[in-house]
Amino acid sequence: MTFSISEAARLIAAKKLSPVELTRDCLERVERLEPTLHAFITPTPERALEEARAAEREIMARGPKSPLHGIPLGLKDIFATAGVRTTAHSRQLADHVPREDAAVTERLIASGAVLMGKLATHEFAFGGPSFDLPWPPARNPWNPEHFTGGSSSGTAAAVAAGMVLGGLGSDTSGSIRSPAAFCGIAGLKPTYGRVSRRGAFALAFSMDHVGPMAWTAEDCAILLQAIAGHDPQDPASAQEPVPDYCANLGQGIRGLRIGVVRHFFERDHKAGEDTLRAIDGALATLRDLGASVRDVKLSPLEDWHAAGLLIMLTEGYAVHEDQLKSRPERYGELFRDRIGMGAFIAGADYVAALRRRRELAAEMAQAMQEVDLLVSAAQPGEAPRIDAVPKWLMFEKPGFSMPFSLSGFPASSICCGFGAKGLPLALQLAARPFEEATLLRAAHAYESATEWRRRRPPVIPQARE
Repeated sequence: MTFSISEAARLIAAKKLSPVELTRDCLERVERLEPTLHAFITPTPERALEEARAAEREIMARGPKSPLHGIPLGLKDIFATAGVRTTAHSRQLADHVPREDAAVTERLIASGAVLMGKLATHEFAFGGPSFDLPWPPARNPWNPEHFTGGSSSGTAAAVAAGMVLGGLGSDTSGSIRSPAAFCGIAGLKPTYGRVSRRGAFALAFSMDHVGPMAWTAEDCAILLQAIAGHDPQDPASAQEPVPDYCANLGQGIRGLRIGVVRHFFERDHKAGEDTLRAIDGALATLRDLGASVRDVKLSPLEDWHAAGLLIMLTEGYAVHEDQLKSRPERYGELFRDRIGMGAFIAGADYVAALRRRRELAAEMAQAMQEVDLLVSAAQPGEAPRIDAVPKWLMFEKPGFSMPFSLSGFPASSICCGFGAKGLPLALQLAARPFEEATLLRAAHAYESATEWRRRRPPVIPQARE
């Protein structure tokens, strides 16, 4: 049987569910599905069972120390794990074993979570899907012939398939929200600085975020509670108090003001008809729940995407310049060709992009003085076939995720239906900085009012046969 984190936590606290049995069930699913889905780089079954047994002893003696105590989770393979290989899905780091944990790894361990292993990504959270690396790309559990999105691909696949109950991803231009959308789960990019990035491989220092991925918005709230907070060892870490993200989840959204950035997905990058219908249906549901909905206009999506892509390429190239020059063959083709474009960006252009970023962020802040949330598409439609993803996809059309990566505002992807091929469709919600609680409350209200969380990928019944 598959559980959400919140469901499993309640049963574990009531001593009606064993962390050991839950972990064994997840491990069995990993064994059966991993040859098809390739969600893991490094499974850690022995460690998982050891941690589950320890959690069970502690819970039986003293009760759970957090809602994550005894819960099987996975980590995108860019987060350092002491004594466990951390590869960033790259040949460059095939044998890299860190001596210390990343900040988020430390916090999950402290919460009592069970580490199931390290999950597939796009190479250094950027180049994919790649077929010339030591490990294959992750596959979509709704249809393994289709793309997971990226770069937190393995986390999305593992959560959707029930291999883990939740996990962590990183998001620089949509790398949590894109795979969450294509794999039909919930994914949250918190406010820039809300979660420490210490011990995570960097892509673009001024745009990297770390956040939760799980089956529901409530589960994302539980995960965010465990990992949020100031870290003096991360220069970008914010010294903002951490609220109780679950406290008001059930209060509903009556009176909430929602602004729809309709031109993003109806004109700037027109979404498919299935997605347009699904968003209209979601907005109708939010109105029925008591929210007011109106259109909001921002600068064209192309402006946000151009500034963000230029900054990301410049900063990403700076991270990898030495290795790209000395050992280019150690990278996969997609990563090498994409990030190598950063070598040709002039300093004046980078500074111009930073200035435009400041203008755009101020524009978004101004727009959000009149609304509590912004709504847009998360993806234009269902996941494409994995063998049909163009190398230069991100250069062809502007992405819906980039505005909120560029501004640093929190944003989430949640499932809002299914397309003609039976693959998930998704809605993107965004809030003001450090107002993740409002965003999660709205996402939870929508999920609770709709049927989408009751529909799991077809691979799950096959895993129980």
